[in-house]
Amino acid sequence: MHKSTRKPVSYLLAAMLALTSMAYVPGAYAASLSQSIEEEPTGGTMMADTFLVRPFMLAGTVVGLATFIVTLPFSALGGNVAEAGNTLVVEPAKYTFVRPLGDL
Repeated sequence: MHKSTRKPVSYLLAAMLALTSMAYVPGAYAASLSQSIEEEPTGGTMMADTFLVRPFMLAGTVVGLATFIVTLPFSALGGNVAEAGNTLVVEPAKYTFVRPLGDL
C-alpha cells in the first residue's frame, strides 16, 4: 500500500513557518522599546511610577536594609560590607528616591 507523504511534510512546513515567524517578534519588541526609551514619559507612565513602582521599590529598600543588617556580620567577615551595602540599600534607594519621575 502506498502512503502519502504530503500530509506529514505539510505539517512540518507549517510548524517551521510558525517557529520562524515567532523568532521575529522579540526583535520587533526590542525595537519598540528602544523607541520608547528616547521619548519623554507620559502622564500615565508618571502615575504608574508614582502609585505602583515607587511603593514596591520603597518596600524593596526596607527589605534590603533589613537583609543588610542581618547579613552584616557575614559581610564584615568576608570584607565586603561596602559592596553589600551598595547592592542591598543604596541602589534600591537611588531607584526609589533619586530617579526622575516616569523614567522606568
